[in-house]
Amino acid sequence: MAVLEKIRVKFGIVITVVIALALLSFIIDPTTLQNVSSSMSSKYDVGKINGKSISYQEFQQDVEKMTTINEIITGGAAGSEQQQEMVRNSAWQALVDKFLFVKTARAAGIEVGDSEMLALTTGDLLSPIMAQNPVFLDENGNFSKEAVSNFVRNVQSDESGNLKLYWNYLQNTVYNQQFYAKYGSLFTQSDLTNPLMLARQMDENNATTDVEFVMVPFGYAQDSTVVVSDGEIRDYYKKHKKFYKQQASRDIEYVVFEVKPSADDITEATVKANELHSEFAVEQNVKSFLLKNSDSQYSDYYYKAGELNTVSRNVNDFVFGDSKQTVSPLYKEDNVFYAARILDVQNIPDSVYVRHILLQGADESLADSLVTVLRNKKDTFANVAALYSADNNPNVPQRGDIGWMTQSYMIPGMESVMTAKQNTIFTLDTQYGKHIVEVTERTKPVEKKKVAIFKKEITPSKATYNDYYSQANILASKAAGKYETFKAAVDTLGLYAHPVNNMLESNSRLGSIDHTKEITRWAFEAKKGKVSDIITVGSNYFFVVALKDIHKEGYTPVETVAPSIKNMLYMEKAGEKKAAEIAEKIEGLGSMQAIAEALGTTVSTKENITFASLTSQGLDPKFIGAVSVAEPGVINAPLAGSYGVYVYKVTDHDTGSFFTEDDAKLRSSQMSQYSLNMLLPAMMDNDVVVDNRARFY
Repeated sequence: MAVLEKIRVKFGIVITVVIALALLSFIIDPTTLQNVSSSMSSKYDVGKINGKSISYQEFQQDVEKMTTINEIITGGAAGSEQQQEMVRNSAWQALVDKFLFVKTARAAGIEVGDSEMLALTTGDLLSPIMAQNPVFLDENGNFSKEAVSNFVRNVQSDESGNLKLYWNYLQNTVYNQQFYAKYGSLFTQSDLTNPLMLARQMDENNATTDVEFVMVPFGYAQDSTVVVSDGEIRDYYKKHKKFYKQQASRDIEYVVFEVKPSADDITEATVKANELHSEFAVEQNVKSFLLKNSDSQYSDYYYKAGELNTVSRNVNDFVFGDSKQTVSPLYKEDNVFYAARILDVQNIPDSVYVRHILLQGADESLADSLVTVLRNKKDTFANVAALYSADNNPNVPQRGDIGWMTQSYMIPGMESVMTAKQNTIFTLDTQYGKHIVEVTERTKPVEKKKVAIFKKEITPSKATYNDYYSQANILASKAAGKYETFKAAVDTLGLYAHPVNNMLESNSRLGSIDHTKEITRWAFEAKKGKVSDIITVGSNYFFVVALKDIHKEGYTPVETVAPSIKNMLYMEKAGEKKAAEIAEKIEGLGSMQAIAEALGTTVSTKENITFASLTSQGLDPKFIGAVSVAEPGVINAPLAGSYGVYVYKVTDHDTGSFFTEDDAKLRSSQMSQYSLNMLLPAMMDNDVVVDNRARFY
């Protein structure tokens, strides 16, 4: 009993905590606990900006908002990986602006006030972001305060919240850009080039030099008497360590098994494709047939000559050739079958200019009355649109010029404008409501054809997949998770292991194979010397990967860069030694010709060498620098350059006039712009911004 009492006294608090945690696990969902744990761990941060950690959950919310904004701006979803990456980059840049750039600008004494924002968004100090936004332009293409007011009113009534999200995005963008403009002006306005500086630039760029010289190349043979010690290498490394900063990376080797159709697969697919081609030629419901049997679906697009080359050159040649047939033969290109069927031929313009009045929630009588007024020319299109504007009639919220439309740049439901008669008023329905439409301009109509394209890819059978998977599995089994046995298995099986050195965490492509992010993730989580199980990429690739080496973020170890440093120091020492040897050989010689004979070479000449101009590119930089300041008529001591040793005599210095004051001003402007472009990268240096997005995307 005494022992029990002692336990109660000494461990009472511990037991209480254990019991509380046990009870908590019953009350709280395990997923919630995991999410809380994740949010508290930097492992789940996509990065850090100016001391602010950005969790994956926070960043993903910003990405989702930016995705919605992108859909509002473009009218479509960000479908491709490239588009999604652009959205993520926009979300990340917004965070960099918020937590780094704006804070830095404020620390410099810069502010953007409420009254300034009002002027930037309503016209008194109009931002280009507002001035160039089609949403805020009138039918003549001019910025309209009324359009801004109407938009803001619509924001309040938009139940989806998308308009509010877009409006906040616009204001935030205007706000940040004003900080960029003001902060940048601190540098551009202080970057003054006075007349003396301009004159000096002109003199330096117009200065030319004529020279006679002999050059003795270093050659390729190593001089065993020139020694570079380990101490010299370490000393150089310490003095230049900042140049050896490295990102985290991995060295891997991989074997990839690409699944390709077997001979039996090709034979079977050919028989099936011929059967489908026969059906395709006579099928009445082509749209339904393609949906069921083709890898390429039905489209109402009208092609002109040459456009089908992106699908198949054989298909394009048939459709726009001399054949009277409407159905092409079945073509086989690589592992894909193609066939085409001409459905319609029309003369259609490439683009048409459209204006409209959009009626939302209006009855047919309003649309008919407006069309009647316009067709009878009792009033102009613009006047009618203004009369029934949002201020007077809530059913007419939008009107004006849509602009030039093409088959590719088209509001869904308005496809008929491509064949509509010019300057004719008509109505059509879209998902946005009823439109009163007029085509006011059009390009010259050309012959175009509506074409149904049958496409069938030859795919590997299940048996073929199993065969390739079995090959990959044999390698993975023999490797047994170790690099040494992986190398032995590769040699035994007669395979080739592709080496990849310094692979970054952002890498998502190996060779010609895309979407290999899973391999990168594995490599950055595995230990050195490990070999992966089979990693499947897409539907056609099986990878077995070995992690050969790990390079941590920081500085490249001196052992790694020692060979390159040693070679550089060797070249310097060898150059100095050769220059000293040549100096002995030519001592007392008073002419370039005599020096050339003593060195077993010839005298070369070069005219109009310029130190500051790109026209001198191709010569040894050390040689250019030396001759530009050398005294004319004097034979100079041997110079160890980058490619060999030079003995030279300047014959003339001259000043031309090809580099003008305008050139000097342009160069100063370019340097100023370069400085502006480097502002944000300079702020982001020194680990102020840590970007770990590659771990998650």
